[in-house]
Amino acid sequence: MKELVKLKAVANISTRILSNLLLEKIQNCVKNGEKIAMLTCYDATFAKLMELAGVDILLVGDSLGMVLQGAENTLNVSMHHMTYHTKMVKNGAPNTLILADMPIGSYEQDNEAAYKNALWLVKSGAHMVKFEGGGKRVETARYLVKHGIPVCAHLGFTPQAVNQIGGYKVQGKTNASAEQILNDAQAMRDAGVSFVLLEMVPAALAKQVTQIVPTIGIGAGVDCNGQVLVLQDLLGIYTGAASKNPEDFKNPRFVKNFLKDTNSVQAAVAAYVNAVKNKTFPAIEHSY
Repeated sequence: MKELVKLKAVANISTRILSNLLLEKIQNCVKNGEKIAMLTCYDATFAKLMELAGVDILLVGDSLGMVLQGAENTLNVSMHHMTYHTKMVKNGAPNTLILADMPIGSYEQDNEAAYKNALWLVKSGAHMVKFEGGGKRVETARYLVKHGIPVCAHLGFTPQAVNQIGGYKVQGKTNASAEQILNDAQAMRDAGVSFVLLEMVPAALAKQVTQIVPTIGIGAGVDCNGQVLVLQDLLGIYTGAASKNPEDFKNPRFVKNFLKDTNSVQAAVAAYVNAVKNKTFPAIEHSY
């Protein structure tokens, strides 16, 4: 029994060392001005493919509620869903930084509950966790970072608040909302977050935020330190909720089908990575 405990302790230390090395690698990209390529991933097969293609960060997103489960939003995704898929991604990509979403209801109650759920994701294979919102969530971020869990904040359009926002709308278009995003970004930086993911905000605002804290953008312009796309959007195969008519679906502005001009999934992923690194994606037509 003592030997088993000792082996587990060694394994935990090794995991922390690898996690630190992977995070340091991404931070060096920011320091050196190299763009970061992130993609959503939910299984071992695609995780392995992405690792081989040079994707820097794999996001186990609660977007799985839409692209895998067929729902209209992410609101029914649970911690069980997230830990399961995080484990699968970890199996396929043991040497790539894995960022896992904290689903709705897993972090809002109090900091202790948030820490418990974040730790569950880390034990499932995540090196960093992401949750949505600023304001009160700043203290959540501070608490997790203080307890050794790297955090990515999610500002701008926040899918878990889609009902409160009133739909899929660009955020930060007014002076007041832009100032709020800037203030939240500053507060999150001071709380110790590693990155801020900016979704559907004007490119000019995203550039300002990037001067405050490292950013990953989706529909936020080319000046972010990195970009992220949902895998099914990159492949051009997502056509909306399972219950909806595919002909009624319209892709968001920030989506680009990389499979269209390539001859394989592997080539499409590699083309995305190259486009991000070469700063040719997102183009103006993909930005707000």
